[in-house]
Amino acid sequence: MKLISRTLQILMLCLIVSATSCKEEYPDLEDGLYAEIITSKDTMIAKLFFEKVPVTVANFVALAEGNHPMVADEFKGKPFYDSLTFHRVMNKFMIQGGDHTATGSGNAGYRFTADFDPELKHDKPGILSMANSGGVNTNGTQFFITEAPYPRGDAFDADGNLKPCDQPRVSCHSVFGELVKGIDVQDSISNVPVQRGSNKPLENVYMTKVNIIRKGSAAKSFNAPKVFEDELPNVEQNIEDLLEDARFAAEEKRIKREETIAKAAAELKPSLDDYASKATTMPSGLKKYVITKGTGAKAKTGDRAMIIYEGYFTDGRLFDSNRSEVAKKYDMYDERREDAGMYGASEMPIQPDAQMISGFKEAIASMSAGEKAFFYLPSHLAYGERGRGGIRPNTDLTFILEMTEIKE
Repeated sequence: MKLISRTLQILMLCLIVSATSCKEEYPDLEDGLYAEIITSKDTMIAKLFFEKVPVTVANFVALAEGNHPMVADEFKGKPFYDSLTFHRVMNKFMIQGGDHTATGSGNAGYRFTADFDPELKHDKPGILSMANSGGVNTNGTQFFITEAPYPRGDAFDADGNLKPCDQPRVSCHSVFGELVKGIDVQDSISNVPVQRGSNKPLENVYMTKVNIIRKGSAAKSFNAPKVFEDELPNVEQNIEDLLEDARFAAEEKRIKREETIAKAAAELKPSLDDYASKATTMPSGLKKYVITKGTGAKAKTGDRAMIIYEGYFTDGRLFDSNRSEVAKKYDMYDERREDAGMYGASEMPIQPDAQMISGFKEAIASMSAGEKAFFYLPSHLAYGERGRGGIRPNTDLTFILEMTEIKE
């Protein structure tokens, strides 16, 4: 009877104090550390990877709870994210928030070096990641949530090596969580109308409140301010060590690639020299040697030709090709190019005003379907005195072209 009476007393107390105070918050969530991001559109719940990237998570949690040790005086003791906006919204990409100035250039008086985990990737919608201004030590309060995979933002390459994050135009963002509820809310935010050119919503979308939810003993014992202060020096040293390893690995890769290119070029050069010695010189200076005669119609103005090309410097080094096996031989194969369907025959117009170098236009206009030919382009028929990209001024070029098909 005493047990029953005690149970009734507890139930009555719950009802008296609050209708919800004795109810477990989000009972379906497993043990872990979570961020409840309440927005003017609805609520998102993100699981935070505090065991894999403790410093980055500690930064976010301490900001949300108003006890971050490094914020400027004006932000001390205040939940930082409450009432801020998603100031940058890009449909099919991401939403970004966490800037009290809503300009993308604000900070809370500090910058820090984020930690990374090679298993955490921008590989799906709903990934929480740190926004930064480049490098590893420019993180602060801003974060973004992906709407699509963003592999370019991963800090580690396909081989598991840290990218040269300290170099210009290299994106390295620390993944620190993912949405477990509210992916539709992220989508609704990413779809709001924005100012043209700035990606700023025409009407503000607010984070009205960011609450941290702790489930389980590990999450409940996670002391964000202490973790941030204690672990940040270790992260800074670890990142510096990883960057040094990455620089060493990059140099080894560069040397190996140069050796591969040199070997492939040495193997090809005798053939290029042989073709050049047998080539016929046209009035423009273009030289042509037919490797395989065509079996179809000759190209004429207005046609669209399907062309497989291999572009070489005269010493046999490749500068570009849409033939994947050639790109692989020279260690220039690009999986992203493959995924985009950019290996294989490319459609090219047979037109005097086509956007191509003059020697290339003349070359394909001289071919017939099924033909494979060698062409030598003096520099004035290539990129001339200005050069382009990795092609220096006044550089002669050679091409091996195959016209697989003609479309009228």
